[in-house]
Amino acid sequence: MAIQTYTGGCHCGDVRYEVDLDLDEGGGKCNCSICRKTRNWSSSVKPEAFRLLKGADAVTDYQFNTSSVHWPFCKRCGVRSFGNGDIPEVGGKYYSVQLATLDVDDEALAGAPVRYC
Repeated sequence: MAIQTYTGGCHCGDVRYEVDLDLDEGGGKCNCSICRKTRNWSSSVKPEAFRLLKGADAVTDYQFNTSSVHWPFCKRCGVRSFGNGDIPEVGGKYYSVQLATLDVDDEALAGAPVRYC
């Protein structure tokens, strides 16, 4: 598969986004403290590949440790649909989309590879 545009969002629908990514590339499961506890499975993209369609005012931000990553989550349902940061060691500015929040069927997600880090 090639890069496609997907939509996604939180559980209640207050937060909606659009992202350009190749789902066949899968995503990563990080084992840092926040990612482990939230069962993170995400794919990172450059900022121009992510568009917040709705909900800038519906999220609240969470940061910890070095405060280099923003973890916005919906104020109403609590779902964290994406994160963003600027870490030179991983290529600079990025958005990290939670793959489970994409509007795709279960089979599409089941076929996406998982990388552990």
